[in-house]
Amino acid sequence: MGRIIGIDYGTKRVGLAVTDALQIIAGPLETVHAQDVLSYLKAYVQREPVEAMVLGMPRNLDGNATDNTQHVVGFQRKLQKEFPGIQVHLVDERFTSKMAQQTMLAGGLKKKARQDKGTVDRVSAAIILQSYLESRSYI
Repeated sequence: MGRIIGIDYGTKRVGLAVTDALQIIAGPLETVHAQDVLSYLKAYVQREPVEAMVLGMPRNLDGNATDNTQHVVGFQRKLQKEFPGIQVHLVDERFTSKMAQQTMLAGGLKKKARQDKGTVDRVSAAIILQSYLESRSYI
């Protein structure tokens, strides 16, 4: 059984998260520059078996596309081209940044750490991935 990678894609930074080997728990992995994310993922896939990738899809509160939606769709196409044997699932990412802030606050992170956008991106990716894992358990 391979791991599942969670991705919070942004045009500047990309937050990454990964499951444990049994695909039970998602944890933050890394924040990488958007232009380096494909090479980072290629290297990761060579080191670890990866079964799927979960990509956060940005939506407005009403469910319509945001300004960033087209960038995520383009990135999804790149993922599917680079990793044809790995499924790419889309997950609604509304409120994940807010939930990441609340999670870090509840976890006792200091204010400076909570303001680090890279940390927020990693935790957001973990929340996206964990929501995917939880949705599978209801199927």
